Amino acid sequence: MENTAAKRILCIEDEPEMIDLIRLILGRRGFDVYGAAGGVEGARLVREMLPDLVLLDLMMPDMDGWEVYQQMKADVTTRSIPVIVVTAKAQNIDKVLGLHIAKVDDYIAKPFGPQELMDSVERILGPRSLS
Repeated sequence: MENTAAKRILCIEDEPEMIDLIRLILGRRGFDVYGAAGGVEGARLVREMLPDLVLLDLMMPDMDGWEVYQQMKADVTTRSIPVIVVTAKAQNIDKVLGLHIAKVDDYIAKPFGPQELMDSVERILGPRSLS
């Protein structure tokens, strides 16, 4: 019997429309998407939920994505949760270099297409069977 429990994805993002869009794209593919409106709430929810994957915006007013990422990696209970950084295309190159140094699992530039998001999630969590 295959494990049919939906994978839980936490989207830490200060734009509600972006959370809705991600929930729409990934929800159709059988993922459970939860939203956190900003870094402070996101960091708390990561510890409470222990999601299968975190989609992390870097630019947030209350606590930026790097700080959330560093908190996750510093905590033994959340250290192994994969992170996809979602960042505006306008972000400077040192952020991208930081991704390689920090060893995030993947990153997506906004604006992104539904397939790009799906491909990134499936690279990390594996494809969802729709049966």
